[in-house]
Amino acid sequence: MKPLIGLTPIVDAGRDSLWMLPGYMQGLEAVGGIGMMLPLTDDAAMLKDIVDRVDGLLLTGGNDVAPVLYGETKETFCGENDPRRDRMEARLIELALQADKPVFGICRGLQILNVVLGGTLYQDLKTQTGTEITHSMDKPYDRTVHEVNILPDTPLAALYRPGPLAVNSRHHQGIKGLAPALRAQAVASDGLIEAVYLPEYRFVQAVQWHPEHRWQAAESQSLLRSFVDACRG
Repeated sequence: MKPLIGLTPIVDAGRDSLWMLPGYMQGLEAVGGIGMMLPLTDDAAMLKDIVDRVDGLLLTGGNDVAPVLYGETKETFCGENDPRRDRMEARLIELALQADKPVFGICRGLQILNVVLGGTLYQDLKTQTGTEITHSMDKPYDRTVHEVNILPDTPLAALYRPGPLAVNSRHHQGIKGLAPALRAQAVASDGLIEAVYLPEYRFVQAVQWHPEHRWQAAESQSLLRSFVDACRG
């Protein structure tokens, strides 16, 4: 039986809607998983039911994590926040860790994972760091725009190899202070942490780039397959 993977919904407040990029579903299907978009809810009982029923959890991209969650005042260069999504994902992460269910975060997913575990974020990379790297690329998103360095002795090094990996990039926030429990496994040339993992769990990883936009690429499918295989148990 193919593993069932719950995907957190992307919120469009302006249209009062929830949506999902098809690449998330297509990428999971290509490597043997079934993706299912979850409802937007912070109901504790419903979230417990969700984690009990799914084989894994994928934290998708989307709007900015509210700075109040990492002890900062919201600046003008911070984007739109959705408090219910923040609460939903925070509780899902806690429940998934308690149950040792696989968790994979993409872009915002990396950021919320870092915040929930005690880390902090840059509210806007360009403003706060002056980086010259193209972290927020223009379309098309299925091409690569910069490299990250895969660190040795990490899950990504075992999957690929230590050294450079070309990635796409579509974000304006990123990790400022790494959560104490997380470990870095890929870093951009400007020092920004681009991938993390949580040791001693079956699979808790997150990347700042977007494999759902490049799901047909071999390196994206390798990464998604490693997650889906973990979801199979």
